[in-house]
Amino acid sequence: MVNTLKDLELRHFRCVLAVAHSLHFARAAAELGISPPALTKQVQETEQLLGTRLFQRSKRAVSLTAAGELFVLEAARALEQLAQAQDVARRAGRGELGRLEIGYVASAAYSGVLQSQFARFRASHPGIHISAREYAMDALPGLLDQGRVDLAFVRPPLHLPDGLDSVVLLRDRFVLAVQADSPLARQEIAGPAALAQQAFIVPEQELGTLEASRRGGFAAQVVSRPGSLVAVLTEVSLGVGCAIVPHSVMASVQLPGVVFRELEGPQISSEIAVAFRRHEQAPAARAFIAQLRAAALA
Repeated sequence: MVNTLKDLELRHFRCVLAVAHSLHFARAAAELGISPPALTKQVQETEQLLGTRLFQRSKRAVSLTAAGELFVLEAARALEQLAQAQDVARRAGRGELGRLEIGYVASAAYSGVLQSQFARFRASHPGIHISAREYAMDALPGLLDQGRVDLAFVRPPLHLPDGLDSVVLLRDRFVLAVQADSPLARQEIAGPAALAQQAFIVPEQELGTLEASRRGGFAAQVVSRPGSLVAVLTEVSLGVGCAIVPHSVMASVQLPGVVFRELEGPQISSEIAVAFRRHEQAPAARAFIAQLRAAALA
């Protein structure tokens, strides 16, 4: 049995199916582009390898045996599966099929950048399955470098290992989040003098806090680093302190007891970027990277 399966080749399947379709050796040979004697030899070889007759032959007619009818059904299925396998491989090689693992920080979702890029890619590559999961921002470069995620939506600045690259998709600005009962809430714009006296709750991306304190000439009094932006705003609502957060959060997350105020002076820029492997080989990931490069800000 092992030798039979090993010796039976694709040409045997095609020859038997051609004869079964027309029940005429000469017409089947013409369809395959070979001579009738060559086709007869292939069919006889198939029957020898299987140890059974597939066709009944006479001078006037050709018909399938019971074994032949069953073999033809399974052979047709096998060729269909082979064609499907070839199609899948070709489509995967073109980046039309596959899987992508995406890591992101929450503010990428608050800003809408994550959703808009997903929607565009799914519309153009419906055969690619995309999984997305929120991670702590500091963990994402390592996960990307190790191949555990394929793309990472992050907020620069962020150190990237050698071999990783990124493009900026959105430029945002930082604003101040304060408890509604705070004296700062009564001001339309928060200036450095008022901020210097505040306790700060710092999100994962501390650029806004650092830049506001640098411009104001004071050292921020950091009382908490709870991680996620929702956790940061929750502590603001409880009166633990104030926080400098991206404007996109102000537009997307409303917690009781929290209000947002603009910062005095030039805007402190906040960006959303996507990081990826510079020499990515997976076709699906390369297709998404091409989309992201096309959407990148100058």
